[in-house]
Amino acid sequence: MYDEREQSPEHGPLAGFTVGVTAARRADELGALLERRGAAVLHAPALRIVPLSDDSELLAATKEIIGRAPDIAVATTAIGFRGWVEAADGWGLGEDLLERLREVRILARGPKVKGAIRAAGLTEEWSPASESMAEVLDRLLEEGVNGLRIAVQLHGEPLPGFVESLRAGGAEVVGVPVYRWLPPEDIGPVDRLIDAVLARTLDAVTFTSAPAAASLLSRAEERGLLDDLLAALGHDVLPACVGPVTALPLQARGVGTVQPERFRLGPLVQLLCRELPSRARTLPVAGHRVEIRGHAVLVDGELRPVPPAGMSLLRALSRRPGWVVSRADLLRALPGAGRDEHAVETAMARLRTALGAPKLIQTVVKRGYRLALDPAADAKYDAGV
Repeated sequence: MYDEREQSPEHGPLAGFTVGVTAARRADELGALLERRGAAVLHAPALRIVPLSDDSELLAATKEIIGRAPDIAVATTAIGFRGWVEAADGWGLGEDLLERLREVRILARGPKVKGAIRAAGLTEEWSPASESMAEVLDRLLEEGVNGLRIAVQLHGEPLPGFVESLRAGGAEVVGVPVYRWLPPEDIGPVDRLIDAVLARTLDAVTFTSAPAAASLLSRAEERGLLDDLLAALGHDVLPACVGPVTALPLQARGVGTVQPERFRLGPLVQLLCRELPSRARTLPVAGHRVEIRGHAVLVDGELRPVPPAGMSLLRALSRRPGWVVSRADLLRALPGAGRDEHAVETAMARLRTALGAPKLIQTVVKRGYRLALDPAADAKYDAGV
């Protein structure tokens, strides 16, 4: 009999799962983290970033701040703050910008931003332990902002209510767009990712910015596939966001997401390492422990890759474990199989070979096939538990 404690050291926690990556920035880093834990990765950058030195909006905001110093500056991302200073250097305005910022009260969203501020020779006045923009806003409003000029470093993501609340409190707000998002030049990878979500060949999609989420939804809408995409993300494909701001476009469409407690890539990957295995179907079959993952099956802890047609059959059998599923029903589960039931026999033979344990699936003469569920579990499923 199988031992539930058996674990194979040869594969990572994400082995057998396929994860989509929509990030433009740090996509390679995120992909490598996922692959090191066993996942297959489909990379489809949903955005491209306008280089800072080419951004006329940032240049105009920089000149405005040099010309008239704000009372307060809010720095939101380390990469954005460093990029701003580097871009100003490229325009010959670096020293003027830093000189101006030395006169300003600087609030930093978190420790990484503090590091970037100090590396530029500046000092922040305060930073919230929560790394939350909401806490920054609360502090500013409690102190009072009426009549103050506040520079806010925007970072490609919406800051819902932040700028509006400051203006409602009487502040003059200068937005500093440290980088801007535009649609990708090559839309092909995004379309392939959308198609994979609709086909349920992805187990999860990661989002590291709100604009990436919004861009994916927008492209699906252009193709007339938005409702189908939302249905897939709502039920079968897990949307994993790096933080609550990133999740906003999805949540506005009624899609629930998962998010790590710390808004970083590492915790995002750790979250997937817990969530995806917990969603996998595990059954006691013919004396073995069978865990059905996205494109592979763990049989007693051993990873067994399975062809797409075989996974379709296995999922159809697992929906009613121990019950006979007819060849006609299995044929309907096969993508593009047509009307020839011989396709079921061919795919079933390959599935059994891939699983490495032919007795997991029983042939029931003239009726179809069934998972050979262990007797005790059979009673459980017969009782509808």
